[in-house]
Amino acid sequence: MQKINRNVVLALLSLTSLVFLLFQLCYYKFYLSQKNGAAFSKVRGSQSGQDSTRWHVVRKFLGLISSHNIPVYLIDPLILGLVDKDIEQIRSSPDGPSPECKYFCAPRDFTTFALLDKTWKHEVGLFRTAEKMGFQWLKIINKDPRLDGMDDLSGMEIPLHYIFKLASHAIHLVVFYERSGNFLWHGPLRLKQHMDRKFVPFRKLHFGRYPGAYEKPDLLLVSIDDLKVQIPKNPSSFLEEMSHSRFLECRYREARAFFQLYPDDSSLDAVEFRKKAKSLLHLAALTLNNLGVKFWLSSGTCLGWYRQCNVIPHSKDVDLGIFIRDYKADIIPAFQKAGLPLKHKFGKVEDSLELSFQGEDDVKLDIFFFYEEDDHIWNGGTQAKSGKKFKYLFPKFTLCWTEFVELKVHVPCETLQYVEANYGLEWKVPVKTWDWKSSPSNVQDNGVWPVDEWDDVIQIY
Repeated sequence: MQKINRNVVLALLSLTSLVFLLFQLCYYKFYLSQKNGAAFSKVRGSQSGQDSTRWHVVRKFLGLISSHNIPVYLIDPLILGLVDKDIEQIRSSPDGPSPECKYFCAPRDFTTFALLDKTWKHEVGLFRTAEKMGFQWLKIINKDPRLDGMDDLSGMEIPLHYIFKLASHAIHLVVFYERSGNFLWHGPLRLKQHMDRKFVPFRKLHFGRYPGAYEKPDLLLVSIDDLKVQIPKNPSSFLEEMSHSRFLECRYREARAFFQLYPDDSSLDAVEFRKKAKSLLHLAALTLNNLGVKFWLSSGTCLGWYRQCNVIPHSKDVDLGIFIRDYKADIIPAFQKAGLPLKHKFGKVEDSLELSFQGEDDVKLDIFFFYEEDDHIWNGGTQAKSGKKFKYLFPKFTLCWTEFVELKVHVPCETLQYVEANYGLEWKVPVKTWDWKSSPSNVQDNGVWPVDEWDDVIQIY
């Protein structure tokens, strides 16, 4: 009899424990998880509740911005990479239901969207609605670099990034602004001192480590995982652009300090030269961009951008650099068709190639081709009357975007090292007398062209 009672007691205790456990699970599911925004039913085809959470957070965010008429588009590189593989199928069935949650349920901590600043100005109502829907939010602002050249307006702050968090997932909304060079720009993500640095894993965010420059994308409205969303029409092109999007601002503060020491030349000749140089640079950029040839500001043009945010008026030319791997035989005829006759051609594709085109009046365009070695990069020079060759050595560099004379254009990311290699440690001091054969810090002799090659490697028109 004593044995039976013990079994009954153990059974009752087990049953009580099970009921209490079920009560705790139900309490968490229907009260605590709803309070924290995590109680989501599974989307069709998802593999776990966490997958479902991501999808539902995106759905709620899209509903939030739709209710405030905010046109955003998807720029998340992980999702766009997956979409790009299926882009033809997605385009052909824009309204078709998704058999599974394939894109928005992919493992990640956040989803990234873009917003064009000029399309939306009323953020207060959005934040109120977001809070009612359970979102926490963070707004990141910083100064507007477009106003840095204006003493009375520099320092004005603009919104650069918004982050909306719900449950365990976050939405990163990147604000893009139009620049005078007819391109889109987004700023870096720099937290103010008082901000919560654990709000989201900021180091994982794809946009915000540095400013970026992009062409204006054509957008396509599609259905992804049963959610209507706009994406770049060509996801692969956008992803390629993203990998080389880093942007450098002109150094206006340093330029103002430079002009305090060396007042700018505002003579009529200087104004006219800068006007012609700007026109020539725009024409050169249009010609090379149409050919798909990547180029950057080099020599004196690069120095003018870095030191004084303008064309150096006594330079008398525009200088561009191109990697020899990007050379195309169409370059010369394309410039001639654009109205820029060939002035001279020195060297050959295999060695020390240099082209010069005649612009308006006495303003010329010099294009230097750069060759890569194991530990350095160099471009060549040729003295026409003697056949002497020269080599200009640079440390290896990568390319960033900048804005110069209302143009989106490349410069070396490692600009200081590039300028110092060419002009030495005293590059801040203007030099009006310059000998291309001896003045550069990085020049060295490179032999002499054989006389029997002169007709090919020294061509003057």
